[in-house]
Amino acid sequence: MAHGKLNKPGRPTAGHAGTLVLDCDGLSRLIDDSVSVVAIVAEARSRGMEVVISALTIIEATHRKTDRARLAWLLSALRIEQVDETSAKAASALLLEAGLHGHKYAIDAVVAEMALRQHIPVLMLTSDLDDMRKLCGESVHLITT
Repeated sequence: MAHGKLNKPGRPTAGHAGTLVLDCDGLSRLIDDSVSVVAIVAEARSRGMEVVISALTIIEATHRKTDRARLAWLLSALRIEQVDETSAKAASALLLEAGLHGHKYAIDAVVAEMALRQHIPVLMLTSDLDDMRKLCGESVHLITT
């Protein structure tokens, strides 16, 4: 699919039809123009859903071979949630509740915490179903990438 095929609508103006959260794999696959991920994002937007990422997801998904121009274009159409002290403490609490700890799960916990406070219904595009299920419980519908 050509880069120009993904529409970049702004945030929905009337009401909230829910939220699609992209974790690192979701954003990475969107950058790589994965047909299935582009289709999921386009479908969510057509339903009036907002597409959201954590600011930390940008760091996690960016590497030497990342198409920086495509990343910048995509980020301009996403809502990027900042990480502050309150969200960091809430993510830490999620880790404790899930019985997880350490840097391996830190960004996942931030993404999960952010997902849990979005407008419902919340869908998350992730490759990490097991850990995200532990962190989000049943409140977030997980879609595998």
